[in-house]
Amino acid sequence: MKDKKYKPITEQFVERQIIKYLSKNGWGTNLEYGDIRDKGVDIKVRHNKYSRYFLIEAKGEGSANIKNINSRREVIFIYALGQILTRMTTSSATRYYYGIGLPEMSAKKAIKRIPWQIAKKLLFYIFSVNTKGDVIKYSWQDLRDIQK
Repeated sequence: MKDKKYKPITEQFVERQIIKYLSKNGWGTNLEYGDIRDKGVDIKVRHNKYSRYFLIEAKGEGSANIKNINSRREVIFIYALGQILTRMTTSSATRYYYGIGLPEMSAKKAIKRIPWQIAKKLLFYIFSVNTKGDVIKYSWQDLRDIQK
């Protein structure tokens, strides 16, 4: 039986919560974010003290076209990962951090599936957003500890 009170987490909600989280943690200079139709990453923000940027691809819980909830969470994670990977560059002297922002259940899949060694090399983070709007940022060290 479906919970009629349940509302899926939207991409805009995930974006807003991550932006709030980042602004409380030293990021916010040159903040750029766009709506779903814009090209490029969903969030681009510079650190307030250093010349470092975070590029983050955010996803919501997605369409109900995929009936199996586990399959839907997998698709959300893979889609976000593919989008951020295609935006990575090594041609700039500027240091970039990359991340994906996902609803909590999709983030759990990403945490298990992204090798911590890859996250370390790519400066890659996972942002998990729950229905209350709480954000947890997972670094390569967190992934290593979880994946042991």
